[in-house]
Amino acid sequence: MSDIFNVKDSLTVAGKDHAYYSLPKLAEKYPNINRLPYSMKVVLENLLRNEDGGQSVGENHIEAVANWDAGAEASKEIAFMPARVVLQDFTGVPSVVDLAAMRDAVVKLGGKADQINPFIPSELVVDHSVQVDVYGREDSLDLNEKIEFKRNNERYEFLHWGKNAFENFVVVPPATGIVHQVNLEYLARVVMASEQNGELTAYPDTVFGTDSHTTMINGIGVLGWGVGGIEAEAAMLGQPSSMLIPQVVGFEMTGKLQEGVTATDLVLRVVEMLRAHGVVGKFVEFYGEGLHSMPLADRATIANMAPEYGATCGIFPIDQMAIDYLRLSGRDEAQIELVEQYAKAQGLWHDADTPAATYSSNLHLDLSTVQPALAGPNLPQQRINLADMHQKFGETLHTMTKDRASEKEGKVRFDEEGGEQEQAERLSAKPKVFSSIDIDNKTHQLHDGSLVIAAITSCTNTSNPAVMIGAGLVAKKAAAKGLKAKPWVKTSLAPGSKVVTDYLEKTKLMDELEKTGFYLVGYGCTTCIGNSGPLLEAVEKGIEENNLVAAAVLSGNRNFEGRIHSHVKASYLASPPLVVAYALAGTVDIDLTTQPLGQDQEGNDVFLKDIWPTSAEINELIANNIDAEMFRKNYGEVFNGSEAWNAISSADSQLYPWSDESTYIKNPPFFEDMTMEPEGIKDITGARILGLFGNSITTDHISPAGNIDPNSPAGKYLQQRGVLQADFNSYGSRRGNDAVMTRGTFANIRIKNKMMGGKEGGYTYYFSGDKATLEQGEEMAIYDAAMKYKEDKRPLVVLGGEEYGSGSSRDWAAKGTILLGVKAVLTSSFERIHRSNLVGMGVLPLTFKKGENADTYNLDGSEVLSITGLENGESRTATVTATRADGSSESFEVNVMLQTPKEREYVRHGGVLHYVLRQLAAENQA
Repeated sequence: MSDIFNVKDSLTVAGKDHAYYSLPKLAEKYPNINRLPYSMKVVLENLLRNEDGGQSVGENHIEAVANWDAGAEASKEIAFMPARVVLQDFTGVPSVVDLAAMRDAVVKLGGKADQINPFIPSELVVDHSVQVDVYGREDSLDLNEKIEFKRNNERYEFLHWGKNAFENFVVVPPATGIVHQVNLEYLARVVMASEQNGELTAYPDTVFGTDSHTTMINGIGVLGWGVGGIEAEAAMLGQPSSMLIPQVVGFEMTGKLQEGVTATDLVLRVVEMLRAHGVVGKFVEFYGEGLHSMPLADRATIANMAPEYGATCGIFPIDQMAIDYLRLSGRDEAQIELVEQYAKAQGLWHDADTPAATYSSNLHLDLSTVQPALAGPNLPQQRINLADMHQKFGETLHTMTKDRASEKEGKVRFDEEGGEQEQAERLSAKPKVFSSIDIDNKTHQLHDGSLVIAAITSCTNTSNPAVMIGAGLVAKKAAAKGLKAKPWVKTSLAPGSKVVTDYLEKTKLMDELEKTGFYLVGYGCTTCIGNSGPLLEAVEKGIEENNLVAAAVLSGNRNFEGRIHSHVKASYLASPPLVVAYALAGTVDIDLTTQPLGQDQEGNDVFLKDIWPTSAEINELIANNIDAEMFRKNYGEVFNGSEAWNAISSADSQLYPWSDESTYIKNPPFFEDMTMEPEGIKDITGARILGLFGNSITTDHISPAGNIDPNSPAGKYLQQRGVLQADFNSYGSRRGNDAVMTRGTFANIRIKNKMMGGKEGGYTYYFSGDKATLEQGEEMAIYDAAMKYKEDKRPLVVLGGEEYGSGSSRDWAAKGTILLGVKAVLTSSFERIHRSNLVGMGVLPLTFKKGENADTYNLDGSEVLSITGLENGESRTATVTATRADGSSESFEVNVMLQTPKEREYVRHGGVLHYVLRQLAAENQA
């Protein structure tokens, strides 16, 4: 690090001198800095502090950001180095597996094992492993934790080895909280201070996370975003991340939310607006007088959902509200003083007098216009006003059941009221299908729209006391009237930290939630990431009997197809109070604004308005029951863990002792036969199409996290290894085993390969030789076809539509792709993180020219493809030639989506980890 601009300065906090790289001093030379957005100032400081003579950061990079043109398209490459990395266990375990494998590989290449260590603080929170196996009883938490430890013992042994073997690596044990909530409430420094070049240096806390919702930390002014595990590992190994200087969208908020409107309602409106505006690959920055009265928890909720509106980040500035939150959450006073003094010294502090920044584009939202809402049935941006939910579900049901009209007579019942024409309209719009089921010796009817899962879950909302206490008050008022969740509804309460249960118990609201059916089931993501566990057997059979459109309502951030539960077709995001309300109603096929939730003890109708709390009630309970001591108590020994965690034993060695018997942890094949010389980017010839997909294929579609079907390739593999179906666990928990995960790639039960018509699931056609029509293909699982193509020494290509790879920052969506033998992915467009992950694994990302797609060239998946003109990655375009079975061919030009020189270098090396390994081995040999 150097100081070529001579801008180093110092400030004294708590008796200690801190050096820092002064942006106000740099602004004397580049006055445009004074109008930079907050986030761009953080980026500028990062470059200024990490300037190294141009090896990664040079004077030209700093000048490019200092002179940032708000209207310019993202084109200039810069190298960003985060201050730390946060990981969750689903994505963190495979990252640590890769580091362990790299230790083996670097030794084989002539290096030393201890060269592979995180260079920056790396913090893993175990939060994705707990499932809702048990619910609706007082011992749910204890039983689910015991099942979790038994189910994940191999993984937890491996993490124990990792926390002891690696430097700069800590683990927050299971049953503590959700990574993003723990990050917000405890791990985040907001301003870092560490020894750099022999002096104590202050700088902004910036973070990469192996989970897309890392952006939650933007709510307190920390610039961070989700990256794939590959990119995170590179950062941990000291490699800066190549990125293009982004555009920054300004989002002005004015006014105040109306009575009865929650932060969840607000964020769903924000998601809808920003998705419509188009912010993929951009920063979003919130400002305006509406922020001055917006609690930090509401800001964190909005920041958390940045992946859902498609932005790299959604950031709020450091202001008095951030300082108040740091104090409320029990942070050290010296650290709070450092944050405030540094922010003010650097021009990062915001208050009512702060001049407006210049943005690439601007949006405005009057908070008073926000209405109560949900989002669904399968995308977070599908916002529905609560008052419109009944009608919208009817439209959804019509779409989802239009192929069910031919079912046996007697399975479909229709209302008998109304005239002939009215009944005909009902027949075409919404058939009333039901199944009779027995629960606890009572008969109930399950209908289309019956709610079978109601989950208060996810860091998005459980970090927000207003909506959690609001849910408790709804439960209290409902219980007083004798209402509780319907017996077919699987209810769960899974907070993101123990602080939540402390204040729910202190306010006596935990008892009220339990009265309505919401018992504490665990501290983790649970239903939000598909760990919803099994439904009652009677409920599952009832759904299957008539192919019912069953529903889920959860306070999460994702509701993609097939994610929440395999028996649920319609999933809706909602605030925790609405989750409770829908559980009471037992269906989403209802208008909660006009229809009763149920009846009280006297038989009187109870409406939502009768049990909805006022803001005054909520705020009074927050003010009187949440304090800093609550946070200090819960985070005082956060790394210690439970007795069960501390009883786990692990090897004490620098190299991990891989076991051939393990079905959880396996040495991946990424570095097999690796040499010091990279292969380069070669033209692809004679490739087959493994899958032809449409729009909005998510990383959940590509690499599911949930249940493993016993008849799937992954299920068959586990059974061959002696694993019982009851012990399958989930794909997410087995990400440390490439044999399971490769078999699970493209295995989502809802994915549709267009080659297969309308058939759902991970299937494709295998074509032998070069001349086969679609009709001559042999149907099989995608994994099985890929292995046959591998025997044929046939390269593979995947074709997709718009927003390919949206959703979670799931590195196995890229790892599985390369291990199947896919050399290139050609789509209409990529979501940012997945494209980066493909590059990190050495897969070539390509896009059709604007306005074109596979249909433009009548591609049906049976063609043989060649991709030429790549020029070792230097060409911005390539030529695709598609040859059909009859010998005819068509050629068209596509875009090569390698955006920076570093990305081209990564793909030439076969991925970023190969690149780093060769660099480290070369250093040792020099």
